[in-house]
Amino acid sequence: MWGTSLIGSDTQLNQKSYYEASVSRPAPQPSVQGAVQADAVVIGGGFAGLSAALELARRGMSVVLLEADRIGSGASGRNGGQAIVGYASGQGPFEAQLGAERSQQAWDMSVQAVDLIEQRIAEHGIACDWQRGYTYVADSRHKADVLREEFDDHSRRGIDCDWAEGADVSRHIGSERYAAAFHEKRSGHLHPLKYALGLAKAAQAAGVRIFEGSPVLGLRRGDPLVAVTAGGQVTAKFGVLAGNCMLPEYGAQVAPDIAPRIMPVGTYIVGTAPLDPDLCVRLIPHHAAVCDNNFVLDYFRCSADHRLLFGGRVSYTTRTPRNLKDVMARRMAEVFPELKTTPVEFVWGGFVDISMNRAPDFGRLGSNLYYLQGFSGHGVALTGLAGQLVAEAVAGQAERFDLFAALQHRRFPGGPMLRTPSLALGMLWHQVKDALGK
Repeated sequence: MWGTSLIGSDTQLNQKSYYEASVSRPAPQPSVQGAVQADAVVIGGGFAGLSAALELARRGMSVVLLEADRIGSGASGRNGGQAIVGYASGQGPFEAQLGAERSQQAWDMSVQAVDLIEQRIAEHGIACDWQRGYTYVADSRHKADVLREEFDDHSRRGIDCDWAEGADVSRHIGSERYAAAFHEKRSGHLHPLKYALGLAKAAQAAGVRIFEGSPVLGLRRGDPLVAVTAGGQVTAKFGVLAGNCMLPEYGAQVAPDIAPRIMPVGTYIVGTAPLDPDLCVRLIPHHAAVCDNNFVLDYFRCSADHRLLFGGRVSYTTRTPRNLKDVMARRMAEVFPELKTTPVEFVWGGFVDISMNRAPDFGRLGSNLYYLQGFSGHGVALTGLAGQLVAEAVAGQAERFDLFAALQHRRFPGGPMLRTPSLALGMLWHQVKDALGK
């Protein structure tokens, strides 16, 4: 058997989350009861849904947001917290399908997406440990050559970057594992759950009605749309689907036409006991977030309370890897031998959605139903932009949204029974290549 219940696995993975342990959640919002009317209904209470709801409300619309569990309880509240310029796909799909000029426009919007985080934090007073600074690293000579191409591309596109290789790498990271690195100050990192809860508070202040514990079991399309839950229904002129890979887990027929274009991928993080602040600076200068350029990558950063948060090791089967805590701790010690005996106090994970080409998948289903998916690990920044773009499109300003909607996407091969094992076998090949430094 290749996987288990996605909902069950996801719930289990969030039992020992550092993010949940380090926030004070407000009291739960009520679930939907009876008939509710709105101009727009947003399905999904993560970054994309919250951003869309906030932006729609700011444009004068009455908005209802439906969340199956709690706000930020999915990928938005448990990810690596890294807000990165660019796309998981690179610029390749944009250039191939849209041409050089529109590809550059997409790149520029990815930079604006990071800036938007900072703007919202300032405007709404969101205390989420936001920190600028990002370091990319390569652990082999071949990967260093690939990283240099990425550095050159960032530089050509106007991102101020600092390159280092050999002994000079120590300026950017205190690990002998890496052959090359480059640092830039446009990207950054934050506490994702604090940010999600801050967005929810801002959305409610703008008039958004949030219902938690309200999974959408069915969606009747048309004008108006009707989103059906166990306790009631929401009727609206416009709808936004922002539930990503969890959407079909609750209502298989909510969006069967787009669900096969994304796949759930499990990703995992451990959090150490608090470290000496000086050690944090020695390990990761510039207070940066760090990510390597392997296909199955490691990503890590220090939290505001001086813990190392170390992520990576993915699962394409929905099954949590065995001995996850020990496996992740060993991987962390390979990067930072100083932490070999450091206690690991938290271990958690969750599911992100990926598209076939790793490019974002935004579009319409009919004239009044929009969807946002396929963030492919770059969702911390890109989801905020996505919510802004969909609100613009609903309001009649669709040029920026339509740039992304023009991207063509394919379904994962193999159908419901075979696509998961096919993907898992493909990822095993990439893991072997990473191990060989290719």
